[in-house]
Amino acid sequence: MEDGTSDGIRSVKTAFDVLEYVRDNDGAGITDIATALSVSKSTAHGHLTTLESLGYVVKVGGTYRLGLKFLELGHQARSRYNLYEAAKSEADQLAQSTGERCQVMVAENLRGVYIYQTAGEQAVQTDSHIGSTVDLHCTAVGKSYLAHVPDDDLETYLETVGLQERTEHTITDRSEFLAELEAVRERGYALNHEERIEGMRAVGAPILTDDGDVLGSISVSVPTTRIDDTVHESDLPEQVQRSARVITIRTTYS
Repeated sequence: MEDGTSDGIRSVKTAFDVLEYVRDNDGAGITDIATALSVSKSTAHGHLTTLESLGYVVKVGGTYRLGLKFLELGHQARSRYNLYEAAKSEADQLAQSTGERCQVMVAENLRGVYIYQTAGEQAVQTDSHIGSTVDLHCTAVGKSYLAHVPDDDLETYLETVGLQERTEHTITDRSEFLAELEAVRERGYALNHEERIEGMRAVGAPILTDDGDVLGSISVSVPTTRIDDTVHESDLPEQVQRSARVITIRTTYS
């Protein structure tokens, strides 16, 4: 029984490895998948055939791509968050007023998950999208979130995930990072100075309940060519904080 259970777990993991490989490569063939995952072609074919019958992948020529069945799962998962419905229109307005990229994040399993993104007229495309997961310590949304979690949760993040360097600007020193979170709490917003992606900065604010519990966060990302160290003096932090407050009200009273 134990061996059967172990085989079952491995089979499920392989199926998800196949799906993630197809996703990351925007489609793939049996040979590519078998080589990348170090499995036989028959194993790769078996998983793909099953996933295709369930609607999770589709075959176009000799290439397998993710199927639209995932839209149903994604909508169902996202609908659990009242925050999504409360934040969507406000994020759209913020993106339109700033002309930049706006994202709404919640945390799950010590990672930030973007549940909504929208772009203004001059927004720059990045590597993130709805459903992307990101480190919390090197993003404006993440730092504004971590600044308001209980001490035990923050300690768990620091011990489990750590302050891994993503760029030369990432804060990797524990004392410096804790001081950064204190500054976030004092001023009400977080800044990302090219800490995850070179050439991109961001301003983020927490979405808090009346009791001070953090539900998520919202941010605006701007290329360094359009914003510099004077971000404190601009109206962008106030715009982001205002949107966070509006979302809080909508989440609380909707």
